[in-house]
Amino acid sequence: MCRHLAYLGPPTPVGELLTRGPYSLRTQSWAPREMRGGGTINADGFGVAWWHLPDAATPDGGPGVIWHGGASPDSRAAARATSAETASTTADLTVSRYRNAAPIWTDPAVGEVLPQLRSTAVLAAIRSATVGMPIERSACAPFTHGRWAFSHNGAIPDWRRVLTDVAAEFGSPPLLEAESLTDSAALWVILRGLLEGGGMEPGEAVRRVMAAVLARSPEARLNLLLGDGVGIWGSTWHHSLSVLAGDGFFVVASEPFDDDSRWRPVGDRQLVRVVGGRVSVEPLDIEIGRAGS
Repeated sequence: MCRHLAYLGPPTPVGELLTRGPYSLRTQSWAPREMRGGGTINADGFGVAWWHLPDAATPDGGPGVIWHGGASPDSRAAARATSAETASTTADLTVSRYRNAAPIWTDPAVGEVLPQLRSTAVLAAIRSATVGMPIERSACAPFTHGRWAFSHNGAIPDWRRVLTDVAAEFGSPPLLEAESLTDSAALWVILRGLLEGGGMEPGEAVRRVMAAVLARSPEARLNLLLGDGVGIWGSTWHHSLSVLAGDGFFVVASEPFDDDSRWRPVGDRQLVRVVGGRVSVEPLDIEIGRAGS
């Protein structure tokens, strides 16, 4: 349906992340390797979001965030423990975005402009539009709000009814606030409503929204990718996802962009967190078909 990736690490050119490797996100727009029945190409637009500090607050080392190292946790508690440590840094970050409804290979900004921007956090996506949904710039991920950026790889059958019911369950902002008349844009309104409350860990917000959707639409495909400039949260529900933990950097992507042996595939129905310089993967534990789960 789509392809996406998120990066955390030392400052790197934003545009280079779109073209990195022999199987780059740009290459995946016409030659994806792991679509799993969700289409054949991703030529209905693309977008990229990156985070930076306000100009007055940019340190000498360049824009971006403070990087933390450490070992992998084995529980949700370990992932939550880093939230206080990064909260002040996250609050200072600003997210910017570039999108185009044309195929990524046709846009000269990918090679001429975006490589001039550097960031320690990037979230990018290429789109394969679901039949019947508009092909327009506002329908292209990443969707942003406040410090957050979001992408959805998948589809939600009967999404208007399903997401209207889910929005009512969570007391979400009106779905008319969605940027585009698509399932992904409406889903983002619901998820950001939970994130705005400030009382729910992002991974748990992802899990709860997925559970509510799947209770009403069991055939939904929900690979979600969320970032705030210091963390990445991702899910697998039908479509592929892989994680690369490199030397001081992390990438979470629909499929590997190169043959680095450090890439690790994520199993289906898993929740991925990259927080505080550590990766955790755990089952989503969602029981399909029970509203309000």
